[in-house]
Amino acid sequence: MLEDKVREFLKKNFEDAIIREHNFRNQQSFFIKKEYLYDICRALNTAPELEFVFLSDICSLDWLGDIEEKEGRFEVIYNLYSLKSKYRLLLKVRLPESEPAIDTVTTIWQGANWMEREVFDLMGIVFIGHPDLRKIVTPDELEGYPLRKDYPLTYEVPQFSYNKTEPPEVIL
Repeated sequence: MLEDKVREFLKKNFEDAIIREHNFRNQQSFFIKKEYLYDICRALNTAPELEFVFLSDICSLDWLGDIEEKEGRFEVIYNLYSLKSKYRLLLKVRLPESEPAIDTVTTIWQGANWMEREVFDLMGIVFIGHPDLRKIVTPDELEGYPLRKDYPLTYEVPQFSYNKTEPPEVIL
């Protein structure tokens, strides 16, 4: 079973890096120390028995105001997939509010380039060593990070046919 192989591989090679393992609905996750992220990703990618060659996604969470914030305000989640074994694994890293920065994984998976740029743009997490870390979603003049919980909310009414000031055209 690959779940056991992954656990054994990480404990054997990166015992000091593992904070804890979490399993929810048959989804294996490992919380790891941020300074080990690159080495763990490289090892999971190149290990012949695992071959996590596909980075499905990188996303982030803001734990501001939640009990989880004590472990670090921001959480970066790496969604890895082994095409060989058809197995998905999540690596999770907590970052403090004072230093929301982590190493890039673009040299392991080229697809990480745009994923890291999106997380940077919307959450303000810096990916150290990224080849082109700049905004990708929001306008250049926008200040702040829209997915952070402390970002000010705004409200704009979208225009649909029922809330326009003109009566809708009737077709007979």
